[in-house]
Amino acid sequence: MADPMRIRAQAQGGNAVIRVLMSHEMETGQRRDSAGRVVPAWHITNVTGNLNGKPVFSAEWGPAVAKNPFLQFTVKGAKAGDKVAVTWRDNKGETRTDEATVT
Repeated sequence: MADPMRIRAQAQGGNAVIRVLMSHEMETGQRRDSAGRVVPAWHITNVTGNLNGKPVFSAEWGPAVAKNPFLQFTVKGAKAGDKVAVTWRDNKGETRTDEATVT
């Protein structure tokens, strides 16, 4: 299982800015190891964000996203105390969900 995501959710006016740092190797499937063998593809394919259990963000990613990706998005109508959850799924079927509270 991957390391936890670092999520910061800050209220700004009637919105919340959500910043997420994900821990993932994000292999493209094109790199070769020291023995010359292709390193298999392993990357995040889907990311979703929820505010108080309701979906507010969805994205499809591919192998061109950098290792340990950073994501930022804004949610309208969020306020301090609301719960934000971010979930990713990779091409090997692994998934990770982490939560934060809007401050």
